[in-house]
Amino acid sequence: MATAKIQTIEGRALPIRGEDMDTDRIMPARFLKAITFDGLGEHVFEDDRLAAKRSGQVHPFDESKYQGAAILIANRNFGAGSSREHAPQGLHRWGIRAIVAESFAEIFFGNSLMMGLACVTASPTDVAALMSLVERQPQALLKVDLDTRTCQAPGMTVRIGIPDHVRDTLMTGAWDTTSLLLDRYAQVNAVSARLPYLSGFSSSPR
Repeated sequence: MATAKIQTIEGRALPIRGEDMDTDRIMPARFLKAITFDGLGEHVFEDDRLAAKRSGQVHPFDESKYQGAAILIANRNFGAGSSREHAPQGLHRWGIRAIVAESFAEIFFGNSLMMGLACVTASPTDVAALMSLVERQPQALLKVDLDTRTCQAPGMTVRIGIPDHVRDTLMTGAWDTTSLLLDRYAQVNAVSARLPYLSGFSSSPR
């Protein structure tokens, strides 16, 4: 099984306006009882979406023009609040593959990295420009390029920020720890066979 190396993420984008967008809003607490993450994509921002519907509005995640978007554009401190992994899992299962925001909550950022969800930063001015562009042209294609550290959009290219070690982890596929282990299963078995407290537990991958 080859590791998934992530260098570029391309697709349409979806804007979510608002600072300190916390994980309780991204994934309401009642969905944390799920044994697996299957189906979580349907419940991203569910309470906000229901509130918008009751007030006669449409939440961006329900707007037909944003369906199928792969890139989320957000403001400051996205993913604040509790450390629930369900929040980035839900976004990823909805279809989001990269988030461009002014800044991220640290734990949300780390949880996203573990599933290959690329989180990059841009200046408030550039984030505002990207949001306005996407709202005017929902069919516009964006490209988040980790190699060049840019987000390219029709008529504009903005600089994005990402820590060097995070960039390397995504681009080399090192984030995909399960595939890394399976690719080296013979070595894993060899090491486990030499460890007395693991004797008898060596096995082939299923």
